[in-house]
Amino acid sequence: MRDVAVVGVNMIKFGRYPDKDVVRLASEATIGALKDAGCTINDVEILVSGNLYQSNAMVGQRIMKEIGATGIPVINVANACATGSTAFRDAWMSVASGAYDVALAVGSEQMGKMGLLGGGGGGDRAYRTEGVMGTGIMPGVFGQAGVEHMRKYGTTQEQFAKVAVKNHHHSMGNPYAQYQKETPLEDVLNARPVAWPNTLFMCCPTGDGGAAAVLMSAEKAKQYTTNPAWVAASVLTSDPYQERNPTMTDINTVTRIAAKEAYETAGLGPEDLSQVELHDCFATAELLHYENLGLCGDGEAGQLIDEGATAIGGRIPVNASGGLLSKGHPLGATGVANIVELVWHLRGEAGDRQVENSKVGLAHVIGLGSACTINIIKK
Repeated sequence: MRDVAVVGVNMIKFGRYPDKDVVRLASEATIGALKDAGCTINDVEILVSGNLYQSNAMVGQRIMKEIGATGIPVINVANACATGSTAFRDAWMSVASGAYDVALAVGSEQMGKMGLLGGGGGGDRAYRTEGVMGTGIMPGVFGQAGVEHMRKYGTTQEQFAKVAVKNHHHSMGNPYAQYQKETPLEDVLNARPVAWPNTLFMCCPTGDGGAAAVLMSAEKAKQYTTNPAWVAASVLTSDPYQERNPTMTDINTVTRIAAKEAYETAGLGPEDLSQVELHDCFATAELLHYENLGLCGDGEAGQLIDEGATAIGGRIPVNASGGLLSKGHPLGATGVANIVELVWHLRGEAGDRQVENSKVGLAHVIGLGSACTINIIKK
């Protein structure tokens, strides 16, 4: 496998764009990434497009028709919340394998005010188990996971709420975030409950977005940049077989498997990370993923947030972008956007939210019930 560089990145501000279709959102991000890389669509040899809700609409081919149809291979990817990061991994694999020298990964989604809910069980109500044997609705799943952590380790709602306080504070330095607003601890705790212990400010908003990255072989990258970011590991896992628990969804194991493989592939450990962009679809998720990614021991996540270790300026800053809680979560765009954020920090281009002397970043996304991706990017 060859070394692969990330040469160009870009994303649009996440939000709601009722006047634009998803192809326009993706194309704007793509044109920006190509410009950042100093190349054109004529230099790209393969495009991988990640999109979930419009995945049957051949979004990748439509992007090419928008910005320049050159006849190259186009792959459309759908993989739950890990859709964009899976597209990035496929683009990385295309270059690492030696098949291509320049690949383009694009993530996009247009969700508007569509809820991030998940499967609630359809069909005949007589056979529907939603709310009878646990829940498949995402706020409920992650609320339940938080409660289980409280039961096992004594974690408090206030500690979960501090995640939202931190991430909304970080968002104040991110012009690409959907929401840039301070949320003091009292406001988070007193906000409308959604699925206890998560209140409204502890849940990510949905919306529209696009992000793109240009990947090149090491030799090709020399022609375009003297400051590349390198893909140290790009890992995709799925849930292993285990005894099914119909009342408690396992949100932890797939990340732990991916983290172990990613660290081994990169020859690095959690102690070597400068920062992390992880999948904080809910505040409870972020705290649990501290442990799943090895940032602390089991049961120690509450202490980590209490100490301020995961804030900018702390030992291991997490979600300096403001995370999904502030940026929003247009599903197909999220995974690529996390990598864009890391590259900006590694280059020293993250502005007011810059993590000083960032050298190694980890991007994590979980598509519940289907996938987990971890990409480790380094200088």
